[in-house]
Amino acid sequence: MKSIKIKESIKKFWDFMNEDSWESTIVFLILALIFIKFIFMPFLAFVTGTKYNLVIVESCSMHHSKSLEEILSNDIYRENGIFFENTTNWNFKRGFTKGDIIFSISPKNIQVGDVIIFDSGEKNVRYPIIHRIIKIENNTITTKGDNNEGLLPYEKEIPRERVLAKSVARIPFVGWIKLIFFDWRKPKEQRGFC
Repeated sequence: MKSIKIKESIKKFWDFMNEDSWESTIVFLILALIFIKFIFMPFLAFVTGTKYNLVIVESCSMHHSKSLEEILSNDIYRENGIFFENTTNWNFKRGFTKGDIIFSISPKNIQVGDVIIFDSGEKNVRYPIIHRIIKIENNTITTKGDNNEGLLPYEKEIPRERVLAKSVARIPFVGWIKLIFFDWRKPKEQRGFC
């Protein structure tokens, strides 16, 4: 008798979810958000080894408006022993841009040329930074945004424990679905596409 009531309740719920109504759509969206937040994202964090497995790029620091070879002509790369000939195994040779979603894994086995997500350690920098490693020395890392002319103070001598993830793939522009709600609050020169 109890199992019959449970089956009837499940059938009623299923029929409700199949209705073409605002109520069923709202319930579906709520259930989808709960699933993503409490099941999918924790599972993905477990599999990838980092909670920063899907991030939206919010700046133009890794945008390429010129070729990687031209970008590497910056003296900073030469001073760190990086030349275009050494980039054959690099990810993101064409960079990425604001609004891209970046897929990342655990930061094990990082090397020069890898793109990492790290905590800047700065109070005024709200979110983690995603830049390319240009130097590994002892237990510290130096990074640079491909589109930046110089190094930012918090990019130098980053302790390894502040490295949160290693980026491996991108989904172009999909992050704008979220960014359109927040981008307008940034200073005028930081708004919009790169």
